[in-house]
Amino acid sequence: MVEKEATVGPVEGLHARPAAVFVREAKKYSSEIKISHDEREANAKSSLQILTIGAKKGDTIKILAEGEDAEAATSALAELISKEEPA
Repeated sequence: MVEKEATVGPVEGLHARPAAVFVREAKKYSSEIKISHDEREANAKSSLQILTIGAKKGDTIKILAEGEDAEAATSALAELISKEEPA
């Protein structure tokens, strides 16, 4: 299990568009990936689940991954969500 912390960068937090970008990136990896925030956990490959954790700009989230590409997945996703405007 690989775990990384990241600070949410987008102004709107981890909502609609940033969540969709995050999910699109997470789906590139074969590892099982989850994110957690304030006792809530979500499948990183599900936009609907990500929206339910309610992470706002400046909040710290944990990205947890298990699988053969877990290190690459957590690094890429932490970098992506830390940007003010995800690609």
